[in-house]
Amino acid sequence: MAKGKAKGKKVTLKIAKNSIRISFDGGRRLDLSKMGITTFPTCILKLADIDELDLSRNMLKKIPSSIQKFQKLRWLDLHSNQLEELPETIGTLQNLFYLNICNNKLTTRNLPEELNLLKNLRILNLGLNCLDSIPTSLGALKELKEIGLFDNALTTIPNSVKKLPKLKKLNAQRNPLPDSTNQEERTDSIKRIETLYLVQKKDLCASCLKMCQDERDKLNKLENMTPSPSKKPSFPLLLTPNSSAKGNQEEWRLR
Repeated sequence: MAKGKAKGKKVTLKIAKNSIRISFDGGRRLDLSKMGITTFPTCILKLADIDELDLSRNMLKKIPSSIQKFQKLRWLDLHSNQLEELPETIGTLQNLFYLNICNNKLTTRNLPEELNLLKNLRILNLGLNCLDSIPTSLGALKELKEIGLFDNALTTIPNSVKKLPKLKKLNAQRNPLPDSTNQEERTDSIKRIETLYLVQKKDLCASCLKMCQDERDKLNKLENMTPSPSKKPSFPLLLTPNSSAKGNQEEWRLR
């Protein structure tokens, strides 16, 4: 092996089978999170009948097009990897209602247009990426109830997304939106925005946790120096992403 080249953990079919858990609603969940995986383990294609797949907090740079084999998949967690793109075939996962791709290296250009085919998607987390815009085509996701867009490079949020008929929770904090006052007014006019919990604090990697804590300290200093304006939306639980997440993530699964 070349010097300095990272070699991730090899996941065998036996390891994968032993990592299957039964979720609260009886579904089969394959949990391969926090295992130092650098390459998508092709052996799990033999377990394509699972309902949930957790590959979060690894070092994956690519998800293969063969992800389309997981046609029963309802819950897919890919957060905190090094993904720069997603395969077009992700749009074939018609049963998917939860998709978390937070804390990766995704750009707007590499978001597949086929995301708009996920007609049953209810929760989508795109936070902590490198997005400078959100495709208007995401307005086709009429079942979407929660969307995370925080910590990107967004200057606007398309009306097609803001006006989704079932949208209840939206987090667009820490984006360079041009007019924060108007943004607050738009948020207030929706009257459907609530606190969005995404990932547990204990699951953040050390660098992300430090970044969040540093940002929180800066905000606390500003709050102490500047009187709080009255009659403006207050989102105290959104000051740092993930820091106030539900203690039990099962509570965030849609029943």
